Parts: sequence; structure tokens; C-alpha cells
Amino acid sequence: MRKTRRRARTDRDTPWNPAERRLLARLRSPEAIQAFLDGIPYNDEKTCRSPRRVMRDKKAHCFEGALFAAAALAQIGHPPVLLDLGAVRDDDHVLAIFRQKGAYGALGKSNFTGLRYRAPVYRSLRELAMSYFDDYFNTLGERTLRSYSRRFRLTERVHSGWRTAEEDLDDIGDRLTAQRHFPLLAPGAARTLARVDPRLLESGLLGANAKGLYRP
Repeated sequence: MRKTRRRARTDRDTPWNPAERRLLARLRSPEAIQAFLDGIPYNDEKTCRSPRRVMRDKKAHCFEGALFAAAALAQIGHPPVLLDLGAVRDDDHVLAIFRQKGAYGALGKSNFTGLRYRAPVYRSLRELAMSYFDDYFNTLGERTLRSYSRRFRLTERVHSGWRTAEEDLDDIGDRLTAQRHFPLLAPGAARTLARVDPRLLESGLLGANAKGLYRP
């Protein structure tokens, strides 16, 4: 008897419900996914929502937003990959990254206006990470970005059912933080960094949710 070849599971096989499928069907480009993230409130709660919960609750912080963006990117053919930006005296920032024509871009949810979308024009992950440097500061205006992680691909082996989980996904965050990180600054360079211009600080905090801000 001839055996039937089993079809490989794809990201489009995720058991989204009808409302989720309708929403995701509208997000046909990285820019559309970013627009969705920009249109929902910043979440100040200590949660780690799955993409399903982000769609249902219509709010997200940076990690939740990156998980959602990675899931949405997978629906349009990109692998679901995260990148962690490491900081001092500040929160780390998590991005969903993608490639077009060999160049990297990124999607992000942030309380700061300058830490969100990046067009796919960066030739390396280091270039992409450095593009966030001047916009990465805390509420005192201190420049806080110091490192970036290896690519972290989300798979079912990382966390089964991560796209639709009802439980918090803290374990994914822990594994991402534990990834090898690469320094962005030369030794000693951090000691000479000036604080950002007050106008840049003000514009970076435009529309921020004060409850969700890191307080150094």
C-alpha cells in the first residue's frame, strides 16, 4: 500500500480562532504589523501575554509586542525570531526581526517613540542594534543601550503552543535573556557618554504610559 506523505506543519496551521484569523489577514506586511502595535495601549502590568492574549486584550508591552509581531511575521512567511537589546539602569528591549533582500529590519512595541520600527536596510544585527543607540535612554536622559543578543528563533520546542497560550510566557523571556549578548561599546566608552538633549528626551517620551516607565 502506498503511504501518504504527511504534510509538514507550518505557521499557518496555528489554531487561530476566526476573529484572530480576520485580524491577522489584515496584517500583510511588516509595516501593517507595526501599525497594529502602535495602535494599542502600552501594557504596564507584570505579564507575559501570548500573541492570542495580545489580540484579545488589545494591549502589550515590549516583550508581548515582540511575541505578537513574531507570530504575525510568521503568518506572512518570515521565521519568528526575537532579538534582545541589553541595557543598564533601564529595561531591556525585545524586537521581532525580519529580513528582506538580505537586510535586517525590526518591529517593536515601546513606551519610547524611537524604539519601534526599523526599515530593512541594515546589513548585520550589530548595525540594526546600533540604530537604536541614540534613542535608547532612561527617564533621566542617560544613554543606556549596551549589548544585543544572538538571534532567538521561537519554536514549539522553546515553548509548546506559545502563539495561543493562556499562561504567561516568562520562560521564553528567561531563555532570551540567557542568550549570549555582544557588547556595542568599546571598553570605557560608557563613562564619556553625555545625557541626551532635553528636547530628544521630551520627544522620546511623547505619549508614554508613566506607570510602565523604568525608574532609575
